[in-house]
Amino acid sequence: MTAATVSAFVALGANLGDAPATVRQAIADLDALPQTRLVRASGLYRSAPWEASGPDFFNAVAELVTALDAHSLLAALHTLEQAAGRKRPYLNAPRTLDLDLLLYGDEHIASPTLTVPHPRMWQRAFVLRPLAEIAPDRVSAAALAAVAEQDARPL
Repeated sequence: MTAATVSAFVALGANLGDAPATVRQAIADLDALPQTRLVRASGLYRSAPWEASGPDFFNAVAELVTALDAHSLLAALHTLEQAAGRKRPYLNAPRTLDLDLLLYGDEHIASPTLTVPHPRMWQRAFVLRPLAEIAPDRVSAAALAAVAEQDARPL
């Protein structure tokens, strides 16, 4: 990568099909994005659907270094979701793959298509626990305590 790069964190989740395999493949696919390199990924976590329906989710968080701007990275994430068969028939429908851009450097972005930091990440154990695993400096003890009652267990 020759352009300036930024550290970005992506949440991964799936609850349809072979969800653990889909999340693992998506982690590999993130490393193959243009101008992007996978730095590390958490282990898999299993959680009951949160504000959604269907079977349990399998989740992880990945850290990337990328030269893509935030909107281009989001577009690449949506392309990976579509390649995995993601459909959006209704809000919070079960999904083959869900990729959310959590953090993009230290930027704060509020556009019609992207909000960073992710607006609900601090309410979700299935995001905070794997994020804390790979970037403990990004998640405070208080943030983890706030979601302590939520079910999100490592595999």
